[in-house]
Amino acid sequence: MGDKQIINVLVTGGEASAGPPLGPALGPLGVNVLGIVNEINRQTGDFKGMRVPVKVEVDKETKQFVISVGTPTTSALIAKESGIPKGSAKPNTELAGDLTMDKVISIAKSKIAGSYAASIKSAAKEVVGSCVSMGVKVEGKDPREFMKEIDAGKWDSKFQ
Repeated sequence: MGDKQIINVLVTGGEASAGPPLGPALGPLGVNVLGIVNEINRQTGDFKGMRVPVKVEVDKETKQFVISVGTPTTSALIAKESGIPKGSAKPNTELAGDLTMDKVISIAKSKIAGSYAASIKSAAKEVVGSCVSMGVKVEGKDPREFMKEIDAGKWDSKFQ
């Protein structure tokens, strides 16, 4: 590969377009903007409605490109998995959604690569921490109560 241009953008899953921020960044490079947009939408289709970080690497000479799709934010994944549009406006008093432990672990596994967590258990605690600030219950309980159960080892069998 010759001279490379790297473009980092946040797109809504499956809804990237040739407009800003992609079009103006890619246009001057003389690449097939629509081809890149279609490929981004194909790769981010599973994240409908969520903001997803995307990196586009373009070879300025050959016009070839490589797309890397990141993982949506933990809060976007929690909202999707608990079936709510967004977190509670009053997370301390009104709990908006409910997440199963299996979904907490699934989110933890998808985020652990980019996390400082050393284990699935600590990554799960990060997810439950996000549930606290979003007002989302875990297994029908207040997330703060649930965190105490994780710390007490009640859910350790799930982290194997």
